[in-house]
Amino acid sequence: MTKVGTWLRQLTTDQDQVEAEILSSEVEANDEARAAGVCCQGEKVTLLGRLRSVDLRPTDSLPAFTAELYDGTDAVELIWLGRRSIRGIEPGRTLKARGRIAVRNGAKVMYNPEYELHTNS
Repeated sequence: MTKVGTWLRQLTTDQDQVEAEILSSEVEANDEARAAGVCCQGEKVTLLGRLRSVDLRPTDSLPAFTAELYDGTDAVELIWLGRRSIRGIEPGRTLKARGRIAVRNGAKVMYNPEYELHTNS
């Protein structure tokens, strides 16, 4: 879609829907990444998306730094055990994460993923 077409669509479409379509098209254009919506428990995958939230969730024994990665099809919670923060991991950043999908409390998660920060355009 052209930039003018994208702009016209943004005028008539819900902003969340437009963002989801843009993110999912970025995933489709990337040969390495898979859509989070089709990933299943136990699969080792590469995801590409935007961080919607970042949080520190201390447990009884160790801290857990978490971030929600959204790619337009589904969200996956990224969890780095033993970390209080990670430089550059902040809401709005685009990130590529690699790891194994797990399911916790019915939601997709990825523990201690490898990651690459991307510049937002």
